[in-house]
Amino acid sequence: MTTADKNLAPMATGEATMMDEVIKESPLMPEEGSLVEGKVMAKGKLALYIDLPPFGTGLIFGREYLNARDVIKKINIGDTVTAKVVITEGENGYIELSLKEAKQALTWTEAERAIKAKEIFDLPIKDANKGGLILEWQGIDGFIPASQLKPEHYPRVPDGDKDRIMDELRKLVGQVISVSIIGADPKEGKLIFSEKQLDGKSKRDIIEKYALGDTVSGEVTGTVDFGVFVKIEEGLEGLVHISEIDWALVENPRELFKVGQKVKAKIIEIKDDKISLSIKALKDNPWNEAESKYKKGDQVIGVIIKYNKHGALAAIEEGVAGLVHISEFKDETDLRNQLELGKSYPLIITLFEPKNQRMTLSGHKPEDK
Repeated sequence: MTTADKNLAPMATGEATMMDEVIKESPLMPEEGSLVEGKVMAKGKLALYIDLPPFGTGLIFGREYLNARDVIKKINIGDTVTAKVVITEGENGYIELSLKEAKQALTWTEAERAIKAKEIFDLPIKDANKGGLILEWQGIDGFIPASQLKPEHYPRVPDGDKDRIMDELRKLVGQVISVSIIGADPKEGKLIFSEKQLDGKSKRDIIEKYALGDTVSGEVTGTVDFGVFVKIEEGLEGLVHISEIDWALVENPRELFKVGQKVKAKIIEIKDDKISLSIKALKDNPWNEAESKYKKGDQVIGVIIKYNKHGALAAIEEGVAGLVHISEFKDETDLRNQLELGKSYPLIITLFEPKNQRMTLSGHKPEDK
């Protein structure tokens, strides 16, 4: 190495170190789905431009503009707005944004905060069903099970007659009641409310009596599309999600359970003062027995129990079902013509993973393919 090289080497190392520090200190480009905040720098006929230093300019346009046009009407140049990143590098290098999706994300965050703070809201009752009342909070429909109503609003109906319960609950439509949010599920778009302002400490004291794996007896207090609410004791209610009702396919919990019905369930989760229950966990898992009876390549008789976008579900035993893929047919109409709901067909097991409760089936013999 020459003297000149020796003199340049430390300089190159120093520059590299300095560059590393600059890179470390540089803010990361926001990812798709993240929320960003910036000032409105310009408004077009169907476009809104947001200054997002040091990343560049954000753009709300097209469908995203139309979806949020009511909000955009009230926005002025210089206002600070929060938006959700849809595409990090869109047309002409703009960061494409969504105001509507950002509002939804912020709403669910606000719901979680309200749960922790046990915040009280005065909300009008929009509608009623046989399980409880429908409310709306910040544009999201929510449900308050009958079991979560105060005594003066609870439908006292002899024999748990559903029609009479509905009649009593409908009398409350239009009234404003004070409620708190006790559950929020953004994926399913569900909010659960309670009119009972149970002290947080007393509820925790009740929950501390229970542990994961405990078997509890309770009373059905409400049935909804996504499951069944079960009162374990006064002041404590658990949810049996539709997927935890039975090993067999359940499409409508209301057909299986009535308000007031006694049930037994297993505690499968205790989180944030909420208890999740499973009824099927107290039943034998049919896949365990199926493991010793079937294998890949076996011909079986399957009953078609449901269609979905991927094909048809066929049950070879109660609680043991697999998919016949739509790719075996010309189209969905052909599938439904060849595999009618409720009928039995000879099928071949093409994939069998009982430990993962996965199975695929085919109407073709291996030599036919």
